Amino acid sequence: MIREIFESGRPLTYIRSAEEQRVGILLREVARSLRAGAAIPVWEWTLTEGMRKDGETAITGTDSPRAALDFISAYPSQAIFQLKDFHETLRESAETRRRLRDVYESAAGRSKYVVISSPVRFIPEEIERSVMFVELRPPDAVELVAFLRGETGETDEAVLHQLARALLGLTLDEARYALRRALAVSPRLGTDSLPALLEEKRLLVNRSGYIEYVSDGARLEEIGGLETLKKWLLERRKLFELRDTLSAELVPKGLLMMGIPGCGKSLSVKAIASYFQLPLYRVDMIEIFSGRHGKPEGAFVQACRMMEDMAPAVLWFDEIEMGITSSDSGGEQGRIFAFFLTWMQEKTRGLFVAATANRIDLLPAEMIRKGRFDEVFFVDLPLDEERVSIFRIHLQRRGVDADRLNLGQLAKLTNGWTGAEIEQCVVSALTQARLADREVSDQDLISVAVRIVPLSRTMKEQINHIRSWAFERAVRASPHSTGT
Repeated sequence: MIREIFESGRPLTYIRSAEEQRVGILLREVARSLRAGAAIPVWEWTLTEGMRKDGETAITGTDSPRAALDFISAYPSQAIFQLKDFHETLRESAETRRRLRDVYESAAGRSKYVVISSPVRFIPEEIERSVMFVELRPPDAVELVAFLRGETGETDEAVLHQLARALLGLTLDEARYALRRALAVSPRLGTDSLPALLEEKRLLVNRSGYIEYVSDGARLEEIGGLETLKKWLLERRKLFELRDTLSAELVPKGLLMMGIPGCGKSLSVKAIASYFQLPLYRVDMIEIFSGRHGKPEGAFVQACRMMEDMAPAVLWFDEIEMGITSSDSGGEQGRIFAFFLTWMQEKTRGLFVAATANRIDLLPAEMIRKGRFDEVFFVDLPLDEERVSIFRIHLQRRGVDADRLNLGQLAKLTNGWTGAEIEQCVVSALTQARLADREVSDQDLISVAVRIVPLSRTMKEQINHIRSWAFERAVRASPHSTGT
């Protein structure tokens, strides 16, 4: 794309990227292709050193922005000039902005190309119509395979592609350090290298402050009930695995799960990632709106773009209603909502979005209409047989033989309970039995259960409102879910 910009005669380009070295490599590649025979020279400028050509000694007296622009203006022949971190001087100096416009006019038609490279986008209004903006995304799988081949000498294509998939979303510098970490753990690249690569990736993602790599997975078998949801996932996984061969409208985009707190929405998202055999990343909407990461709109857009670079993956928007409201609300939240709707339609097909919501009455109608998500599920309080399954899962997970307990009786006793309340009942009963130095019994579970006041009783009106709202707006995640 950069070559096409230069060949069109545009003298001013702004490349947003944190990878200065990679930008320089790309510019030198373009320089070799623009002229037959010898490549045109590539000059690099920094505020600390001034103008330097292809590793030579810097030109004395060119370290100021004005001197750099004067140097470009006076340069007698074809060249590419990379101005690193030039955004700050553009922001602060009207003189620099004016001088850059002068350089733009003098460079036009003379095959002199000025490239501002910066990790931050700042294009002053004075030059907005004159500059071509390019966002250099992290390297794709093809570029990463070439990078890995050059760094390691590995020739096994299967290994190279496996490692490249693990490194997607990282810059080349980040990939290089991740690779060194993997080689420190195991000198031979292969499947054994993946944990070290993914751990490095986890640390880099968590560094953002508003995206979390979720490592504690779950299996669908660990979820009691929700059979309608499970059947849907089984069918959609087949389509997702064929995403590179299917038309875009057939590739699953994601789902929205809404309903009563404590009924398995979060656990289901973790199980989706495990079932699809994809990494799971969670966007913290509260952190995005905290203001600690700049404007919420910018942080949200950056999070979505970063996750596209990480694909294939599952992206989890937890409590999405707390950050995305109707565009009618105006302001920053309205713009975020408008961006989200467009992004859901245009995002890369390797990213599966799983959104969860508790206060479903806050969700705007545009969010839940058909076409935004592939399906909208309502997760209700578990049915009798689902409560039996939930008791069994939590007991077996803690080493208890569930078959020796009367789970049917417990299910009747806990009518109207959430899955989280059942888990707490099991934990409390096990604690009680352990303190008495004996195995847990039905009586332990019953004695704990009669002391727990479930959410369905303390928040009866709110739960009835949630059910009423969702009745005609969502698919029940459990078959024959009629409420309690």
